[in-house]
Order: sequence, then structure tokens, then C-alpha cells
Amino acid sequence: MFIQTETTPNPATLKFLPGREVMGEAGVADFPDRESAHRSSLAQTLFEVPGVSRVFFGSDFISVTKAEGDWRNLKAPILGAIMDHFTRGALLLESGAADAEEAGSYAEGDADIVSQIKELIDTRVRPAVAGDGGDIVFKGFDGGSGVVFLHLRGSCAGCPSSSLTLKNGIENMLRHYIPEVTAVEAV
Repeated sequence: MFIQTETTPNPATLKFLPGREVMGEAGVADFPDRESAHRSSLAQTLFEVPGVSRVFFGSDFISVTKAEGDWRNLKAPILGAIMDHFTRGALLLESGAADAEEAGSYAEGDADIVSQIKELIDTRVRPAVAGDGGDIVFKGFDGGSGVVFLHLRGSCAGCPSSSLTLKNGIENMLRHYIPEVTAVEAV
């Protein structure tokens, strides 16, 4: 088994590509801390590596965020844990443990606008964000102010360039296609 690594815009996060499906169409799984890893043996093993602070499973990748340490020292034990997990054929998650996406909050009268926002996020934003080892989730829309609320996960959470991505990328695109949108905020 050969596992590739890729850097992400977040210098504290590396993306590991095992050359096979990780979550596939089942969604994503975000483990922002050691306590949340109880539903995945692989996430638990990765958190045992000193310095690992976050683990995220995407469709065909695993992104790992470090709190401390040098990637030269962390990469080998992370690669070993991933390789061991997949070669043993172990389950990635406990049954039904993928992150459930909430519908997000918005007024009934804004359903058409929210549908357009979600469509743009799913078709244009999520694939690009996944390419950087993360994910983005719609959390709400305030029709009165025109503010869209989004949640960043994986390598995008805490990334130094995430506010730039939200404001210059996502906000500009949503405002261009949907005039009712005035701003985007992270939650």
C-alpha cells in the first residue's frame, strides 16, 4: 500500500491519500479532539501520536492537524497507523457514525434562497475545500441581514487563510449569484 501526502493551505495540516476510498459517499467525519474519536479506531490511534490535535476523514483522504512537533517526526507514525488500519481491513467508523449534516437554520420564506446557497456550496465550494483537506457546511441564513453562516471543518478549521477564503472567495461568489446574500460568516 502506498500512501501519498499533500500539503494544505493550513501549515499545521497534512492530507494523507491512501489510494482508496476513505468515507466515499458516506459523507465526512470530523474529530476536533481526542474525546470525539471514540467512534473510530483509526482516529483513536492517530490521536495517540504525540502532537496530533485534529483528524478529519473525507471521501478519499485523511487530514491530520498537529498542535506541535515537526512533520518530519510525525509523518512516519501517522503513515504507519493508516497503513496498518487499512491492511487489516478494520472498520473506519462504528456503524452509522458518519457526521450527520443538519439542515441549518433559516426562515420558511427563505427556502428558495437557501436552496440556491446550498447548491452553490455543494457544487462549487465543497470540491475545492475538499481538495485542501477540509469541508464546509451550511449552518444558516438570516434573510433580514443577508448573512450566510458556514462551518469549516478539517484542515480549514483554524487555517490562517480561512477568513480570506470566506470573504474573498465564497462571499463574493454567493453575492454574485444570489443578490440577497450580503455577507458570509464562520460559526
